[in-house]
Amino acid sequence: MKILQIIDSLTTGGAEKLILETIPLLSQKGIQVDLLVLDGNEYPYMKQLKALNCCTIFSLGKGSLFNPFYILKIIPYLKKYDLLHVHLFPAQYWVILAKIISFSKVKLVFTEHNTSNTRMQKSFFRIIDRNVYKFYDKVVCISKEVKQVLLEYVDFKSNDLILIENGVNLNSINEALAIDKKKMNHTIHETDKLLIQVAGFRIQKDQKTVIRAMQYLQSNVKLLLVGDGALRSECELLVSKLNLQERVFFLGVRTDVPSLLKTADVSVVSSHWEGFGLVAVEGMATGKPVIASDVPGLSNVVEGAGILFERGNEKDLALKIQELLDNVFYYTEVAKAGLDRANEYDINIMVDKQIKLYRELLNKYY
Repeated sequence: MKILQIIDSLTTGGAEKLILETIPLLSQKGIQVDLLVLDGNEYPYMKQLKALNCCTIFSLGKGSLFNPFYILKIIPYLKKYDLLHVHLFPAQYWVILAKIISFSKVKLVFTEHNTSNTRMQKSFFRIIDRNVYKFYDKVVCISKEVKQVLLEYVDFKSNDLILIENGVNLNSINEALAIDKKKMNHTIHETDKLLIQVAGFRIQKDQKTVIRAMQYLQSNVKLLLVGDGALRSECELLVSKLNLQERVFFLGVRTDVPSLLKTADVSVVSSHWEGFGLVAVEGMATGKPVIASDVPGLSNVVEGAGILFERGNEKDLALKIQELLDNVFYYTEVAKAGLDRANEYDINIMVDKQIKLYRELLNKYY
């Protein structure tokens, strides 16, 4: 069984993190799996995966993800593998077009990581999307909410979709050690309370709501923003406008996220939408409380094990953070509930379900 995973790049993100963590496990379980990226830039996740030496990594270049020549470059790989497992747009489109023009019979799986995207809001793309999705032999949904959205959006038959919820590497989180707070920034004191948000700076993740919430919190509460992206400069300007430079810290892309999560006191996930909310589970797995926006996908993971706030409402977020920090019993209770919930999302369960799917699709040959 030869599997090729295909994704746009290994920049920061939930889908990219899953690639980094599942490929080594698939290899350990006896599955030959390689990786093809459209953008081969040496992002931190790419460096980490290469260092593990567990798969062959192919790159189609370092230019725009929307280069249609990628279609032709993908075709040779269709002949070398039994199954292609694709993640994210536009790789989702390029693989289908490569299969159509090459008349390939290779099996295709696509994982949908979100409950929403900009294409769903445009009628032109909705027509194309509905046809593209249906070329895949199976579409993996990472949450019940994602599955429901696709059932309505693409008019799927239920058996065309398979639910495989995301998982986290509990071992790596358990082994991580907290960092001295002063190592984040020399102005941070051990007595300060640290909030953390781990996310790319894009509209979906809504760091601005967390930044605005800082206005309503005590001065010893400080915020760590981990990640990078197109909207980082806007967030930096907002921090300056609100005179929060001494309380909000931009840490950039980090590979020691489990240690950062253990160092912080509260993990915040303020997304406008999510398919699942992987970083919320990672936060809960560290034994620290998680506060997340009440949106489909994310709320299903956090409800009953963390705290939900009204999406985009910085005052509601600030109020719930302060309540948590002011009440030790409440803080401990939420942290324990989150830890119990995180144990339900062991990444090995997810990987075993993926392998079962691969074998079912290739049962004619294996």
